Amino acid sequence: MKRTARETKESARRITRRGLLLGISQLAFAGLLASRMHFLQVKEGTKHSLLAEENRIKFKLIPPARGRIFDRNGTVIADNEPTYRITLIREDAGDVEEVIGRLSQLVELDEDDLNRALTAMKRTPSFLPVTVADRVEWSDISRVAVNAPALPGITPEVGLSRIYPKSDLYAHVVGYVGLVRQKDLEAYQDPPAVLRVPRFRIGHLGVEAEREDLLRGKSGTKQVEVNAIGREMRELSRKEGQAGADLQLTVDSELQDYALARLGSESASAVVIDLEEGDVLAIASAPSYDPNKFVQGISNAEFQPLLTNDHRPLASKTVQDGYAPASTFKMITMLAGLESRLITPDETVKCLGKVEIGSREFRCWNRYGHGNMNMEQALRESCDVYYYDLALKVGIEQIAEMARKLGLGVAPDVPMSAVTSGLVPDKAWKKRKHKADWVIGDSVNASIGQGFLLASPLQLGVMTARLATGRLVSPRLIRSVDGVAAPSGIGPELDINPNHLRLVHKAMYSVVNNRQGTAYGSRIIDETNRMAGKTGTAQVTSKVIDNKTAPWEQRDHALFVNFAPYDAPRIAVSVVVEHGGGGSSAAAPIARDITLQALYKGDPPLSAYPTKDRSKIKAQQDRLARERAQRAATRDTRA
Repeated sequence: MKRTARETKESARRITRRGLLLGISQLAFAGLLASRMHFLQVKEGTKHSLLAEENRIKFKLIPPARGRIFDRNGTVIADNEPTYRITLIREDAGDVEEVIGRLSQLVELDEDDLNRALTAMKRTPSFLPVTVADRVEWSDISRVAVNAPALPGITPEVGLSRIYPKSDLYAHVVGYVGLVRQKDLEAYQDPPAVLRVPRFRIGHLGVEAEREDLLRGKSGTKQVEVNAIGREMRELSRKEGQAGADLQLTVDSELQDYALARLGSESASAVVIDLEEGDVLAIASAPSYDPNKFVQGISNAEFQPLLTNDHRPLASKTVQDGYAPASTFKMITMLAGLESRLITPDETVKCLGKVEIGSREFRCWNRYGHGNMNMEQALRESCDVYYYDLALKVGIEQIAEMARKLGLGVAPDVPMSAVTSGLVPDKAWKKRKHKADWVIGDSVNASIGQGFLLASPLQLGVMTARLATGRLVSPRLIRSVDGVAAPSGIGPELDINPNHLRLVHKAMYSVVNNRQGTAYGSRIIDETNRMAGKTGTAQVTSKVIDNKTAPWEQRDHALFVNFAPYDAPRIAVSVVVEHGGGGSSAAAPIARDITLQALYKGDPPLSAYPTKDRSKIKAQQDRLARERAQRAATRDTRA
């Protein structure tokens, strides 16, 4: 239908009005937009430019490589190995369950690890990687790489992980590393940022923990470009950090291995100290455990047997545990008497098997008595009554002073965990601790290393080293840091009359080499390597027991300390066998064998042993060689 002129004119007018309104609206919107752009770009341009740059560039920490640990001969005992892991980024994977299902057909996935990964994904932003398989083989990585198109979101990665090639050999010395715990962060007023890096590990026990400051190193940084939601796009720059310092310990792996093997299935410990530098050549605690299991997190099924074992494999017995030193303390009582000039070497005391002091009766281990005993005889046969009498003359204050001078009552300065200071009691200590006066019976008990006295095997080794040298020997466990030698452990001469020390040496020599000596059965025949020592048997219960028939946990602890060679001492040794019975039967043979192993740097000739023992020793050497070879093979497999 043809429109009239009037209708056409009216239509044009309406269109013109609408166009004008639309134009005005567009112009107003454009003006508003221009005004806002001017505000953002001109007035707040600098502010938003900085914010944009901050969002675009991120700084990230690069964890440093941990310092390695070596033995005195350069054998690696704590190392870093490349490890392979497989990570998953949830947003790239799409259907996570389907992708994991495909992955499980290529790689064996641990159910516990997988469950932890799935839980972590719920708490982690979808664009961040989560580890679904750790410490996998290179062959697994290869299969994943080949099948990458079918595994969206899956990425194979390489990193460094701590490994202990000697496994149980140094568990109590080196310790292990583990994930950073809340209490680790709380130990710092301002925790280092690297401790918050995911999967970062620090020392939890032993040298790893005590020298964390040296081993950790310094972290590096890298600049990465990220998009608006924080996803990394590319790396812009990198500044490498500083690797941790390499530590060389004083311990000899061969001797350490022999000592641990010789302790066998006993709950026991052994310490060997070099008398030229104060180096700790061996410091073994049995039984031991594999620290590699703790690096990634030990399972409850593996941890519980370690925790409930009555031989306490987790305990570092050499430094952590304190034992009554028993008769190994008698050299201290003897020296206190000599230094106070209250006794002479030829004076005798008659032992009738017991003595009454006040209203109490104190017995000698030999209930029939030893008869008349002079100083050397009393130590040789370990006559308790002689030392009871000596304690009454000397008193606890001078005995305690001598004990501290020889290293007891003071925690050895070694980088191991839970190092005990032991206990050297005196009148002031009892008053402070027990709110009671010191009595004569306390001095009598202390004179033979019982009562309140406590000492660790390392402290007993230090005591013996100081007796042997007459010098202030301090145990040195770290030989060098990044090749720079640590100070020697041999200090100045002790304030002890050398003639008195010679009398003690002679009496200790008699303990081992005189037919009447308590350790005669463990003597060394080789004239150039004869040793001087002292047995000890520490009671663990007030009951009168028979060590052969009593329950294991009620039997006496067996102790032995010695130095060798007698004429020119090079090493000092201490051995403690928990609930081993007598020091002469349980501890002395072990100490003798470890001493010879240290002196000969390997199996000694059978001629070093008494003729009657040689066939038994040969069988023992062969057995230990087989066991050590098997243990080495097992360690290599674990590593």
